[in-house]
Amino acid sequence: MNFYLGCAVWSYKGWVGNFYPPKSQSKDFLHLYSQRLTTVEGNTTFYAVPEEKTIARWAMETPPGFKFCLKMPREITHNGLLMPSLQSAVAFLDRISKLGDRAGPVFLQLPPSYSPEYIEDLTDFLKALAKETKALALEVRHLDWFNEVYTSRLNNLLEQLGIARVLLDTRPIYDSPDDPQIASERRKPKVPLHPCITTNFTLVRFISHPQPEYNQIFLKEWVEQIDSWLQQRTEIYFFVHCPVEERSPFTARSFQQMLQRQGVKVPALPWEDLESSPVQLRLF
Repeated sequence: MNFYLGCAVWSYKGWVGNFYPPKSQSKDFLHLYSQRLTTVEGNTTFYAVPEEKTIARWAMETPPGFKFCLKMPREITHNGLLMPSLQSAVAFLDRISKLGDRAGPVFLQLPPSYSPEYIEDLTDFLKALAKETKALALEVRHLDWFNEVYTSRLNNLLEQLGIARVLLDTRPIYDSPDDPQIASERRKPKVPLHPCITTNFTLVRFISHPQPEYNQIFLKEWVEQIDSWLQQRTEIYFFVHCPVEERSPFTARSFQQMLQRQGVKVPALPWEDLESSPVQLRLF
């Protein structure tokens, strides 16, 4: 597979009765999720490092080919300089390596306070981590990183180290009318979208609007972009977020259908296999 599609989480109770079958229990959420989508961000690791037995259970509950793209803990990325936390970062990478072939790229999300003035700290940190893993991605949020001089410098560094630059697309929630449903998501930084590739894979985080009509123009752009990248043999992880989380998996599925209608060669979602079940047909 070279295209993976998923959401930010799997343990969301609001999906019971629509995305998950009625009366599903939380202990079954991950297995049910992996029967429908092919990757997950797993934001849980941003808040706490899972135990080894938890990592082993995650691997057992998901099928071959499923990928976890876990976020580096905030204790590492959101406490000022990065180098003082290098040992903790290496330990985190070692812990999640227990996922085996379920391990996708790990991504670091830097806070808006981490500006290009810390480029030397970032360079040293990334160089050290690049020796520990071959699948690392970086998301920056300080607006200065999107100025040409700093963007070029950062992209060059990532290219040298084989690290992906996470692409955060918040346009659907900012280029739409004011709506109480999206107020919380508008706390996310309004950063420019620079769809650049710095290695042989990329992560896209699409912050969708709960009303589908505000997503369509941007998803159409992503269809063309993904088609181009796939033809270049780029591996793509595409994650759909939404202020109303109930909508996320269905927006992801709609995007999959858009890709297929345009003839983009993406693998079928396992979700489609469930449609042959009479029980599942009643659910949807």
